[in-house]
Parts: sequence; structure tokens; C-alpha cells
Amino acid sequence: MSVRKPQILKGFRDYTPDQMRLRVQVIAIFREVFERHGFEPLDTPALEYLETLTGQAGENEKLMYHFHDQGDREVGLRYDLTVPLARYFAMHQQASVLPFKRYHIAPVWRAEKPQRGRFREFWQCDADIVGTPSMLADAEAVSVLTEALDAVNLNGAVVSINHRKLLEAMARLAGVPESHAPTVFRAVDKLDKIGSDGVKRELIATGVHDAAAARVVELVTRAGTSGELLDAAAADLEGVTGGDEAVADLRQLAVYLDDLQVRPGSWKIDLSLARGIDYYTGPVFEARVEEPKVGSLAGAGRYDGLVGTFVGRPVPATGMSLGFERILEVIQEFDLLPQRPSVAAIFVAAFPDTLRENARIAHELRLSGLNTDLSMLSNRGLGDQMKYAARRGIPFAVIAGSGEVQRNVALIRNLASGEQREVEIASLAQEAKLAISS
Repeated sequence: MSVRKPQILKGFRDYTPDQMRLRVQVIAIFREVFERHGFEPLDTPALEYLETLTGQAGENEKLMYHFHDQGDREVGLRYDLTVPLARYFAMHQQASVLPFKRYHIAPVWRAEKPQRGRFREFWQCDADIVGTPSMLADAEAVSVLTEALDAVNLNGAVVSINHRKLLEAMARLAGVPESHAPTVFRAVDKLDKIGSDGVKRELIATGVHDAAAARVVELVTRAGTSGELLDAAAADLEGVTGGDEAVADLRQLAVYLDDLQVRPGSWKIDLSLARGIDYYTGPVFEARVEEPKVGSLAGAGRYDGLVGTFVGRPVPATGMSLGFERILEVIQEFDLLPQRPSVAAIFVAAFPDTLRENARIAHELRLSGLNTDLSMLSNRGLGDQMKYAARRGIPFAVIAGSGEVQRNVALIRNLASGEQREVEIASLAQEAKLAISS
């Protein structure tokens, strides 16, 4: 028999049962938060026509996996969940009730350099609202984002908020030509990585004058409270195209965040936030934690032009995306969530002469709602079966050998302490639940 070398592509991973239990747990938490806010579930194909995915997302688009399929069609793996949403809405707009609120939890693919918290295959958890220009929708996106992070005990995360039109107005004020606006966004988006001097150099290298580049950096790095920053921006940008509108949007957004009881300290106005994706048109958001420094945990914003590229008319839209992989990394590093060592709560030992009764017990426990593992080791002794269950991390075992079955009783054993007690089989499910909850 030939032997193949087991290997996996760089940037891709297997997930062990331990890892998958946590992933499933966190997905369930996020799904509950999304549905509590009234977002409906949605899924779309992993593969899209290449033309669907191109011309939308700047740097992320350059990292797309794309190829010709067996029908010689040009196709690409989705690199985010937002562009597929825009395509979906265009195809299903007649059946969609506006505003259309959806959440989508699924893998995406980008051919980027793997590093800590960054992989070529990873999951995103998005919640978006299509069909309303109201800043209440943007506030809802921030509210969902903060609630989701709080739900996994990431209360130290802070959501930075800015406005793309505010950045455009600042660039105009600084004397940057309008055609260089995308360059400004991309350069400012790298501020944390390359610093103020690096942003200046990058702007100058693309043709922005030295003084204009310096003024852009000065404007976006101004310090102060959220209120102070908006007041300063309003004064600076009075009469500058787009400036008044952007400041008004952010003021309204702040009011709605208070109305929605978004926790004080969980968000702030940050004039240096840019978000490098090209399709953003209004407020943008990004959540970070200081420890560990893994970069952005979540982000997104308003993209009023994206859906319109598929339907031929303006369709307002906004939303947020949780960086699932990085969030998991922080949860694991700081032990933020209690993790079960096994999906099974009960292990039912099996014996050759009572196997039918043991199977019936497992069935009844499962019907009662308990995750139950029936032993596949009936040919092994009780000691070996208990060692197996303990290695699996199953907390309790039910033992019903011939002596117990004849008396219509079973033993419930705590596998950590070794303590056990005898209960009637008729009340076994109830007693097992009490043991697990105590």
C-alpha cells in the first residue's frame, strides 16, 4: 500500500475537537446577539463569478483566490461577506422587506501572508442593514458589535468611529487634490503600523505636496474627547464640501448610541480611523483591544454605493463584521469563557450481558436533553471504560451492570472525585441533571 504524506496548505488549519467546541460556542453566542437585534440568517455560495467580486474592495480584492473552473468560467472565492450580500440583494430585492436586516457567519478566503491572528481561510460574523440612510442603522451596527464583544467578556474593547466624508473634507482642507482621496484613506489606514512620518512619506510618494501631507496628519491625529473632536472638526471644516454633513451624521450617531444605551467607554470618535476598503461612504467603525495587540477585532461601516452597482440605483446600507479568529485568540489567551472539556455530559458504561439495557438508558438520557455517550467498549472492563471517559473529559458516568439492572437501579459516578450514588433507573434522567447542575 502506498503511503501519502499528510500535509496542509500554509495559512489553512485543521480544528481539533477542543478548538471546535469553543468555535461552536462563540458562534452560538454571536448568533443569539444578532437575532436578539432582529437580524435574519443568510448564507451565500463560497464561489462567485469573478466579475461579481471585482472593482469593489481595493486591497482585499487583490488577495482574492480566483481561477477558471471546469466550464472555463472565471470564478473567485469570496474574500468578505459584504459583496455577496450586495449581489444577493440585487437578485432578491423584490422579495426583501426594507430595511433588510441579515446576519451571515461563514468562512472567507484571502491569499495573504499568514501571521498571528491572520490566516488564508478564516471566518467572519457579519450583521448588516440594507435600505435605510438613517444613522439609527449605524448606531444599531455599533450596538450589535459592542454587545457581541461584551457577550464573550471582551469588555475592554473600544469601538473607534469616524466618517469617510469627514476624511475627504479634511483632505480638501489640507489641499490634497480630490483625485487623491483613495490614497489618503489607504495611507491614514496604516497610521498604527507606519506612524505619522510613514503616512506623510506615503502621501508624498503618491504626489501629495509636503505641506498638504503634513496638514492631513495634523488633522487626523488631533487629540480630545469625542465631543471636542467633533466641535474642532465642525469649526475647521465649515464651508468645506462634505464636512458639515459628516459632522452632523456623527453627532446624530452619538445621540442614537446614547438612546440605545451603548455602554459609555465602549466607543469613541477617532479622526484617524480610515478603513482601507474602497466601498465605504459614511461612518466607519473598528474595535480594538490593547492586550494582546492583535489588531482590529471588528469593523465595517456604511457603504451606500456598493449595492447600487448591482441594481443601478442608490441603495443605502451599513453594518459590521466581527473578526472571529482574532476574537477566539483573545478569548483563549485570557480564558474569557468557561469551556467544556467534552460535548458529552454523561458516559454510559456498557457490558455484554446488559448491553440492551445500557443502550436503552442512553436513549432515555438523550431524550431528556442530556448529551450522552454510550460506551463502544463493552468488551473491556469497567476500569478501562472509566479511564476512557475521563480522558474524554466527560464529567459523569452511569453504570448499570447485571446486578444493578436486576434491581432496576444504576450508579451515577462523578469521574473527577470518584464519588457515586445509586438511583432508580426510572428517575435516572432527573437525578443525572441534578448531579450535572450541582
